[in-house]
Amino acid sequence: MKHLCMPLLLAFVCMLGMAQEMPIAYTFGEKYPDKYKYSNLVSVSEDGQGGFVLVRAYYTGLILRPKGYYIEQYNQDLELVSEFNYKLKGPELVEGWIQNGQLYLLFLRYNESSFSYDYVVHRSPLTGFSFTEQTLLKVYSDPVQNPLDRNYYNRNFNSGFTTTALFDEAKSAFVISTHYKKGKVNKHQIHFFNASLQKLQEHDFSDEVEEKNYAFENIAFSKNLDRAFLVGKAYYKKRRFSALERKFQYEMVMLSSDGIKTRTFDDPDKYSEGLKPVMRGNDLLCVGFYADRKDNRYNGLGYFELDPQTLEIHTKKYNPFSAQFMFDKFGKEDDKEIKNLVFKSVSFTEDNHLLFNAEEYFVTNSIQYNGAGGRMAVERFHYNDIVSAKLDAQGNLLWARNINKAEVTQGDGDYASYTAYTKDGDTYFFICTAADNPQLLNNERLIFKQGLSANRNVFVIQLNKEGKMRYEKIIDGSEARLPLMVSKPLIDALEDQLLFYAKRGSRKQLVRVAMK
Repeated sequence: MKHLCMPLLLAFVCMLGMAQEMPIAYTFGEKYPDKYKYSNLVSVSEDGQGGFVLVRAYYTGLILRPKGYYIEQYNQDLELVSEFNYKLKGPELVEGWIQNGQLYLLFLRYNESSFSYDYVVHRSPLTGFSFTEQTLLKVYSDPVQNPLDRNYYNRNFNSGFTTTALFDEAKSAFVISTHYKKGKVNKHQIHFFNASLQKLQEHDFSDEVEEKNYAFENIAFSKNLDRAFLVGKAYYKKRRFSALERKFQYEMVMLSSDGIKTRTFDDPDKYSEGLKPVMRGNDLLCVGFYADRKDNRYNGLGYFELDPQTLEIHTKKYNPFSAQFMFDKFGKEDDKEIKNLVFKSVSFTEDNHLLFNAEEYFVTNSIQYNGAGGRMAVERFHYNDIVSAKLDAQGNLLWARNINKAEVTQGDGDYASYTAYTKDGDTYFFICTAADNPQLLNNERLIFKQGLSANRNVFVIQLNKEGKMRYEKIIDGSEARLPLMVSKPLIDALEDQLLFYAKRGSRKQLVRVAMK
């Protein structure tokens, strides 16, 4: 879909260091023509031969509608070597990945002949594309709106059928959760597959949904894929709540050959938010935020270390936001609330310190008048402040910083948000914006105002080991010409490289960023 992105980027810098060159180099691939002006990047993977495979959903027509998937192959020199138009209308692409020299595309489609929702994988060799289909599972249901909806704040369980598919970052395995409810039927199944489509486990979760509905958000797997750890919101049923009071609690669900175990995290006056499971070697951690009250504000960061066999909590830490963090975010204003934080990434230092990053994300709806005098509903996606924190190996907060920004988009959010990458204990945030130069306020706060240029610059904000910040414009918009899809890179941690897709209208190219 055509994207509308109006970013305002505001970054606070404490003890701004002397300007110096970031340890970053970049390489532009050749610009290539592209006949599909309107598209979304849905998957980017390494091909196992040093090259890359990208999959885009494209849209055509006076009223833009999905018409198929465009597959591009690039070599290690960022040269386009082949393209394939997979004309396929109807099913919704969930995820794409490469395994054993083949491209896998996981779709959810409604099968009108069997009156069912089917998870189907289309698979093809990377040479001479020829797709075959394999149905993984079927759930009989009437058609519903947005069965794959992952709204973080207002999940709808009354539509009859709802489902979620979660992958780890390595695409080594995935879990599909399906929940069908109609009349007296209330059935929740969880299916666990590896990347080669071998079903590892299947569990009936129906007894649990008699009292709570589950909206899973994040997942982690054990090294040998014998256990899956899902974390999400468990929404209470048949209870009354005030308008501002939360209706859920965060829970972890462990899948194993022994069955299902669950773990809650809340304590009196400590209510978990935005939790993410993380494996640190063989250790199971769960990190996120917490609130002091049952409302929608956050008060600090939570850390839990659990036994990966029993889910018994061995270590529990609550770290309140510091005065420095609150000043980072709000300046001298008082009585402000922190809310709507969603995890983006987690990494570990050599001494097992934990670095994680989140983003303030929410959706708004409004009515907009068109040129013909009619009205239409408009949905806007907001990608605001970045929160970055460092915890020691025992879960104690070393520092937490806030990078203020505001971005809003209708449709394609690939150009909004950010990517974070950690090297040698320093974290680098890549942001694409039309701002040219920052404005320094009170010698402490930086604001990137929206520029008038159609081209977008790439800025990097560095957050070092001590939590000190500095920034640099590493790619000028006049040089890049095409905006980078900064939120969807392919990250090669072994080579310390990131690959970005750049596109505007009928032109496209790859950009490689290397950390020195």
